[in-house]
Amino acid sequence: MERIGFVGASGLMGHGMAKNLLAKGWPLQLTVHRNAAKVADLLAAGAGQAGSPAALAAASDIVFVCVTGSPQVEAVVLGPDGLLAGAAAGSLIVDCSTSEPESTAKLRAACAEKGVGFVDAPLARTPVEAEAGRLNVMVGASDADFARLRPVLGAFAENVFHVGGPGAGHTIKLLNNFIAQAVCTATAEAFAVGQRAGIDPKKLVELVSAGPVNSGLFQAMAKTLSGDLAGLKFELNNARKDVRYYTHLAESLNAPAFVGEAVHQSLALACALGHGTKFVPALVEAQEQLTGAKLVPR
Repeated sequence: MERIGFVGASGLMGHGMAKNLLAKGWPLQLTVHRNAAKVADLLAAGAGQAGSPAALAAASDIVFVCVTGSPQVEAVVLGPDGLLAGAAAGSLIVDCSTSEPESTAKLRAACAEKGVGFVDAPLARTPVEAEAGRLNVMVGASDADFARLRPVLGAFAENVFHVGGPGAGHTIKLLNNFIAQAVCTATAEAFAVGQRAGIDPKKLVELVSAGPVNSGLFQAMAKTLSGDLAGLKFELNNARKDVRYYTHLAESLNAPAFVGEAVHQSLALACALGHGTKFVPALVEAQEQLTGAKLVPR
């Protein structure tokens, strides 16, 4: 079996991925940083520990990276003791983070100079599905690299989509997250405007729930009206970052992104109001501050 390395196993998504790789019998090594307690169960279950990304790459055939975004991925791959410093020709580095396509292309070129493959394979769904081994993965890779990775990805993913060649995975991920955050920001705004207009937002939820506008994201936002602000476990700071990456992509293509910019600024405003480290449903709290609406029972 391929020897698997993992950077980011202490994160909300990475922990479940690493746990399922171990459970399915893949030989696994981790890098361990400040959050050692969060991977103690993985080490106890048989995961090895590497002292640096370079050492991890030297002992692995395939290394998964699941960190916050492009700056962190670049540091892990290109740093003085990074993955590329230890990776052998023929190995693969798989970026499961939500990253900028331009950065991904730069990393892919740097890896190719050493004969190392670089694949973008970002994720969809939540930490709950990560722990259950039921993530969605969108892979940008050559046919050969995808065929090699497919059995490994199946350890933590219910659905694996080969969405195109190298770079396509991160591009589609940004499109997906833009649509998702557009739904969330629109829902929070509609709740506030409706309440200010004298409408009970729960009546709006009843209507939407019975029609084509309904979605899992809408229902996660609707839970805020009952006081549940954790229906979607995705940090607002990360949502803002992802939509910023989307608007950068559109700008690089000279494509207008009016809705994207509006969504990005809505997220940026919510973060500026102090909600950045909360989950996305806190957009409803931001709307309360902006409009004076009373939405979340307290």
